[in-house]
Amino acid sequence: MAHLILPQIPASSLPTSTPARRTPLPTRSSANPQSPASPSSILIIGGGLAGLAAATHLHAAKLPFLLLESSDGLGGRVRTDSVDGFLLDRGFQILLTAYPEARRLLHFPSLDLRPFYPGALVFHSGRLHRVADPFRRPIDSLLSLPNPIGSVLDKLIVGIHRLRAPTSSPETTISHRLRALGLSPSIIDRFFRPFLAGIFFDPDLSTSSRLFDFIFQCLAAGDNALPALGIGAIPTQLAANLPSSSIRLQSKVLSIVPGNPPDVNLAGGETLAANLGVIVAVEQPEALRLLPQIKTESRRPARSTVCLYFVADRIPVREPVLILNGSGEGIVNNMCFPTNVSASYGPAGGSALVSVSVVGDGGGAGRSDEELAAEVVRELGGWFGPEEVRSWKLLRTYRIGFAQPDQSPPTELTDKDPRVGDGVYICGDHWSSATFDGALVSGRRAAEALIRDMIAARS
Repeated sequence: MAHLILPQIPASSLPTSTPARRTPLPTRSSANPQSPASPSSILIIGGGLAGLAAATHLHAAKLPFLLLESSDGLGGRVRTDSVDGFLLDRGFQILLTAYPEARRLLHFPSLDLRPFYPGALVFHSGRLHRVADPFRRPIDSLLSLPNPIGSVLDKLIVGIHRLRAPTSSPETTISHRLRALGLSPSIIDRFFRPFLAGIFFDPDLSTSSRLFDFIFQCLAAGDNALPALGIGAIPTQLAANLPSSSIRLQSKVLSIVPGNPPDVNLAGGETLAANLGVIVAVEQPEALRLLPQIKTESRRPARSTVCLYFVADRIPVREPVLILNGSGEGIVNNMCFPTNVSASYGPAGGSALVSVSVVGDGGGAGRSDEELAAEVVRELGGWFGPEEVRSWKLLRTYRIGFAQPDQSPPTELTDKDPRVGDGVYICGDHWSSATFDGALVSGRRAAEALIRDMIAARS
């Protein structure tokens, strides 16, 4: 992805070289809900990663802004709740440490990143089989060659593809790209399908091959990791470097009125004039409501998921490893034990935390959380043995109706202009790639476009 930096925003001014303060996300008291918009300010609608990235670049350029977030906290879909001493990410999420924009914008040491095992355990034919990165775990990789998660040739093809330099290939679906590499159905169905469904919530593998290429390169170059204090530590770090007076929570935007400048109407009856422009940084459904002039080329519904958390006194796996369902049966797609990755996900000396992900609603739209959890526990009893899961207790269920936008081909992951009207700009993972990095890139591009237009208007 291109990294165009305006001279007016020198990289040295971005908060990447100093540790971020470990402070909680702004609340109504710390992010003053009555913070007025400056007579000459930029309004940012949405406090997810894209909105926070845009705010970071505007703040680095010493431009006044007011960020309006409709909920009680920042982060959008990237948030962590504390429940009974456990840290619960709102849906299973991981940070790829090789994401280029994240490396540029975030201070990784302050996040205290804890890596997953470079590989996975795959449930197939009644038992778990190991898949390992041949370059980071060569012995494990050699020992796994005879297992049924792909042929020896499949594993050689994956290793060779991992070594190849990134190339520009025609866009197709992930399914077609994997077959074009010469991979057999056994490794596609048993490993890649559940693994990539855990990332893109797309078991059909109809997502753009460009996203697969990008993610595969990042997986080869870095770790899968969790911040020690939960995935919500990412927006916390970004927000900690912004003036608290520039953030208003529980400030829902009802409409954007076109004009020069555009006006923003809030749910409480207040109207704000965006004298220097508006950046719309909300998720796709809300963006379509606020900006009916934008068009979506999506041919498939948005991606959804259900994430269930359990408390367990006994767990069958002690490694910090992702576990995939390669059986082709059941509703569980992937699972892990977050407390194996970072002990801080649970109380000191306490029980373990179990995270289970279902793609879509798992057929559970009409079932209660308890009914869905009971089916998940029964299914996992077939993986690990009923005695291993009998004591697991449901802690919380997250039903995420909009987890990601559809990004099946053809896509425009890098070429979308953030300008969508006079003084109105848009960003978000639906306007770039559906990744953490895509959201950060999109926020930067919106801020840069706004600054360019300001410079052009003054010249």
